[in-house]
Amino acid sequence: MLTWSTKECDSREYAELKLRKAIDMKAQTADKNFLFESMPISRAVAKLAVPTILSSLVMVLYNLADTYFVGMLNDPLQNAAVTLAAPVLLAFNAVNNLFGVGTSSMMSRALGRKEYDMVRRSSAMGFYCALFCGAVFAALCTVCKSPLLHLLGADQVTAPATAAYMLWTVSCGAVPAILNVVLAYLVRSEGASLHASIGTMSGCLLNIVLDPIFIMPWGLDMGAAGAGLATFLSNCAACCYFFVLLYVKRKSTFVCVNPRMLRWDAAIALGICGVGIPAAIQNLLNVTGMTILNNFTSEFGADAVAAMGISQKISMVPLQIALGFSQGIMPLISYNYASGNHPRMKKAITFAIKLMMPALFCVMALFWIFSSGLTRAFMENESIIAYGTEFLRGFSLSMPFLGMDFLAVGVFQALGKGKNALIFALMRKIVLEIPALFILNWLFPLYGLPYAQPFAEMVLAAAAVFMLRRIFRQCNMRQE
Repeated sequence: MLTWSTKECDSREYAELKLRKAIDMKAQTADKNFLFESMPISRAVAKLAVPTILSSLVMVLYNLADTYFVGMLNDPLQNAAVTLAAPVLLAFNAVNNLFGVGTSSMMSRALGRKEYDMVRRSSAMGFYCALFCGAVFAALCTVCKSPLLHLLGADQVTAPATAAYMLWTVSCGAVPAILNVVLAYLVRSEGASLHASIGTMSGCLLNIVLDPIFIMPWGLDMGAAGAGLATFLSNCAACCYFFVLLYVKRKSTFVCVNPRMLRWDAAIALGICGVGIPAAIQNLLNVTGMTILNNFTSEFGADAVAAMGISQKISMVPLQIALGFSQGIMPLISYNYASGNHPRMKKAITFAIKLMMPALFCVMALFWIFSSGLTRAFMENESIIAYGTEFLRGFSLSMPFLGMDFLAVGVFQALGKGKNALIFALMRKIVLEIPALFILNWLFPLYGLPYAQPFAEMVLAAAAVFMLRRIFRQCNMRQE
């Protein structure tokens, strides 16, 4: 009799626990639905985009921290090492985009269709594929270190410092760096933009604190290698935040990294790859363009390479904010497109354009005027300041046009239109920017290089406006 009562009690407790979990999940789902379906556009965009913009800004600041503290050493070789390794770190984004952008788009669209089991299985597939590819990436870069350094433009003088920096950021740090970003995408896909940003920012802020300790002579005096070690530790800390978050919210989140949910599903794989592969190719083309740019620049010495790296990092501050804005509103666009609420989707896109474009034109003007002072803030070297001033003015011209292109590509990815995003990537690098690098460097050696990007982005911005108007017309026809 006692045994029966115990079983009955356990059964009742289990039923109550299951009911509470169902109620919690229902409440969480209702909150997500309100954010995506009913909240005023300005509030919804702010709730999703502001945390993402803040995390992008902090991420840029931590990238600048490497350049700033290494620059304080007044050693162009150490600064050149950070610049030359940049294409490899940028290549991380190929994996990030494949499994971060691709999976988050798949998850948001599945949420819009109320297919919650597909959301969970998509997140598991994206996470474990990113983990595997990160490990393979690190192993290949370590085994092929010597030819890779040569490909990056490092010579006998700059190779040792570049190799030391890449030991921590690539050989040891590829997996945590990739998982950090992919987990942020997965968490953001269901509207938890604040938690995604906290995770990213926690790692970035830790990196800023550790940089001077590891880099400067009064600390561990590791130079560029110290910057790499700080980056590795900060990415590990960010990953720990996301794992703790997912464990705490395991009853209310659709993001799942449970290996038991990892199973082959052709529909999920095609959905992830349909958006993720074009995004990854786009990033690899960016790496190719940056490698060509650095190789052209390295012919003019370490000062020119250091100045090019500094000007690129400075110009990326507003561009990363614009990119964060575009990424932040992707879940809103994906959800409403998949659910058939096309008018709300269009309102979100037009609101973003009206808010972002005037701001970027103002920033372009300020960067053109204050280019010398901004470069001087990173290194007191007259040769580097002279180079950097001219480089930064060239890069600044592309800012508003790049913002428009980021938004258009973000819309393509959100709607699952990977083919359109791939066409833009091929146009940007293969058709426009890389040929312009060769032509401008031939016409105006070194000083013509930073003007290849604005030329390409002006053409693409016009194409972006045309494509967005075409998407709006298609949505109007479906609505009718």
